[in-house]
Amino acid sequence: MDLGDLFKQAEKLKEELAKRQEELAYKIFEGESGAGMVVAKVNGRHELVSLKVDPELFNSKDASMMEDLVKAAVNDAFAKAKNEVQGLFSKMMMGGGA
Repeated sequence: MDLGDLFKQAEKLKEELAKRQEELAYKIFEGESGAGMVVAKVNGRHELVSLKVDPELFNSKDASMMEDLVKAAVNDAFAKAKNEVQGLFSKMMMGGGA
């Protein structure tokens, strides 16, 4: 493989990466906690797009528990997004495309 081929391959990888980043930006990742009492949805741009809290949690009068459940659900959603991105990049770096 000569230098020209290497540059072509790098350019192709760059284009593929940009395409996948655009696709991931609009993908929704869902996380939950408390057996589904809190459900958070984030997109690939790392923005929280939805947060659902079971009304029963508001009756518990335990603010710290609700805070913990919200954090856990949001973190679960972000972890799923991160794992998908890492898997995609690993696959691309190994030459498998996406």
